[in-house]
This record gives sequence, structure tokens and C-alpha cells, in this order.
Amino acid sequence: MMANTLLGKLFGKASQTRAQEMTDIVFDLEGSLVPHDYPFALWTEIVRTLEWLKEEQNVGILPLRGSASGESTLLSKRSKLILRVPSARAAQTGRLTGQQLKIGDSLLVVGKSRERALLPATTLHSNMVESNLGEVEFIADTQKKLHKMNISCNLICDKYRKISGAQAELTGFGLVLHDLNPEASLQIQRTGLGGARHYGCGIFVPFKAISGLE
Repeated sequence: MMANTLLGKLFGKASQTRAQEMTDIVFDLEGSLVPHDYPFALWTEIVRTLEWLKEEQNVGILPLRGSASGESTLLSKRSKLILRVPSARAAQTGRLTGQQLKIGDSLLVVGKSRERALLPATTLHSNMVESNLGEVEFIADTQKKLHKMNISCNLICDKYRKISGAQAELTGFGLVLHDLNPEASLQIQRTGLGGARHYGCGIFVPFKAISGLE
């Protein structure tokens, strides 16, 4: 009886820590310029076509690749629209191809897509993990969250970031996690950290290796 109870507890714990399978859907993208607060409008435009996104946990949109120019972001020619979605929903994202997304005064045209599996990496980076804490408190809070997830790694707090718009304001820090084992790396990529995943926050991607850090 005790053995069965122990096995039940262990199985339950494993079920709780096992994150839902996720994958990245990478779309070609036509467009040159978006306002700095584009994440809010981008999410609204995408769920106009893919309404089911609002029902799924941990779904997110990776930040668009570009450079700041005043109150706008200049998109690079290699910019892609990348959605992180449950693997079971991957095929349904195809409806986004051919859609025109109105982002402020800009127009983005969504092209063909391909699926990109999440792969373990010892070092991961998130452009911004949403938080209203100061840097010291943010690091302590992140360490607590990682401990609760049974994840052991080192971290580096990156720049303070803010996304301000008419709809909302988001603040937080860039974050690098390193010395991750494969299982923990995939878990973080599947679940993310913090809130505002819809607006590009708390989504982690592989980063160049970091060594010799304490």
C-alpha cells in the first residue's frame, strides 16, 4: 500500500512538471516598419484569424527582429513572424498565410510557414521577462520560480525594457539562463517565465554558449 502511494505521488509530481509539447511556426513576413508598441496590435490582428490562440496556455509570439528608430522598429529583411503554439495545433496555424495584418499605420503580409521543433540548448535568452520589480527583486523572484519548477541553472539579468502604448504598458528585463540540462531547457521553452506571452514576453530561444561564468 505504501509503495503504491509513493508511486502515485511520484507519478503525480512528474505529470505536474511535464510541460505541454510546444513548437514554433515560422512565417515569412513582408513589411518594413512597425510602431514600437506593435506587440499589442500584432496579437489582436493574429487572433482575428486564429481565435483559438486565446484558449491555449503558454502560446506566444516571438519578438520581431528589427532595430529601434525613434518611436518605430525597422524590420530586417530576414524578419519572420514566429508563433509558439501547442504541437497539436501546428497545422491550424496555416490559415494565417496570406493574411494582411494592420499594425498602426503599417501593413504586414504573412507568407508561407514551416514548423521548427524546440531543441534543447544549454543557454537560453528571453528578450524581456515581464515584471514590475526592480532588478535585485526580479532576480530573486526568478530564482524562486525556477526552484519551484525544479530547474537548476545560472542566470544573467539583461537590460531593463519597457513597451508603452495606448493599450497598456509592459516592463521587465531581458534574461539569460545558462548551464541548463536538456530536460530543463525544453521545459523553459515550453512554459516560459512571467506573463504577457502574447506580447513576446518570457519566451526563450537558444543563445550563444556562455562559459567561465560564476
